[in-house]
Amino acid sequence: MGPSFAPFAEPPYYVVIFTNQHRAPDDAEYHAMAEEMEALARTMPGYLGFESARGEDGFGFAISYWESEGAIKNWKRQADHLNAQRRGRSGWYEDYVVRVAKVERAYSMQRSDKKAGDD
Repeated sequence: MGPSFAPFAEPPYYVVIFTNQHRAPDDAEYHAMAEEMEALARTMPGYLGFESARGEDGFGFAISYWESEGAIKNWKRQADHLNAQRRGRSGWYEDYVVRVAKVERAYSMQRSDKKAGDD
């Protein structure tokens, strides 16, 4: 699956920004777990979307969007996600930072949505 924007949501909503330095960015087991976690997050109540990117040096970020702080707390406590977090701390990540914020305002420019004659 290639990079893509999360669906645009009307504020207010919440965002979790997970910035990290991966020890082995081409680790197939890690990528499989990341895909599994993204699919699982989509099933969680309050989930709005997900975006991520990783450089060749292993530095990356994952941004998830949520309807409420309660939805974020439920995701953080989800059993399979807890297991992935433990594995990340014990082996995959050299360093990471998690930031949670409330989005009060958002706007976009999406040329791909432009129709012929929309000038």
